[in-house]
Amino acid sequence: MIRWVVAFLLIISAASNENSVTIRFRLQKLDGFDGREGCFVMQVNASWAPNGASRMKDLLDANFFDGNRFFRVRRAFLAQWGINGDPAVNFDARIDTTIPDDPVLQSNRRGFVSYAASGSPNSRSTQMFINLVDNPYLDSQRFAPFAEVVHGMEVVDRIYKVGEGPSQARIFTEGNAYLDSEYPRLTYITVAEIIEWDGFTDPCVNGSALGSTERAATTAAPAPVLTPPPTP
Repeated sequence: MIRWVVAFLLIISAASNENSVTIRFRLQKLDGFDGREGCFVMQVNASWAPNGASRMKDLLDANFFDGNRFFRVRRAFLAQWGINGDPAVNFDARIDTTIPDDPVLQSNRRGFVSYAASGSPNSRSTQMFINLVDNPYLDSQRFAPFAEVVHGMEVVDRIYKVGEGPSQARIFTEGNAYLDSEYPRLTYITVAEIIEWDGFTDPCVNGSALGSTERAATTAAPAPVLTPPPTP
């Protein structure tokens, strides 16, 4: 029996490991000014929120975040992004879909990342936010952290504080053309990529980006072979 329990746990661990990835985000227009750039690194933990982690990896594989503006950023609260700058992408059936809720296993502490939601069950899609401070009251509202910023929170703190100004509906339908015209100071993502990082060196300099084939080889762990126990 113990052998089978251990094997089962290994299977769960292998499945979780596939979507537990390290992501580097390179940013432009920190503080709202051209030429000010930086990067932060996020660690996705599939054991915290498997549905959220799987969705994140799918969006990364589609290069969904490249060019995203941080359109809702409130001081001492959160920094939110996750609407593509191309309206056609936002309305693509593969993108414009929701995922089931995950249980809240971690608190919305500073640096932890959760999906935005409408308040209705199973309404998470592509938008997400970084908690700029501890926001534990969000836990009871079903905001389940699925990742944590593990490097560069000082860069996250410099994302331009636009407040609640931009219309999310207009971003969906008009994209970055609307934002660049009416909110030209928004900090934005130039590239979001899965990297291999040792946890010690500077990932903004030394982290190696992985291609899709390399990511599959690195993250996919083989499931253990199970042999039925002897008949008693």
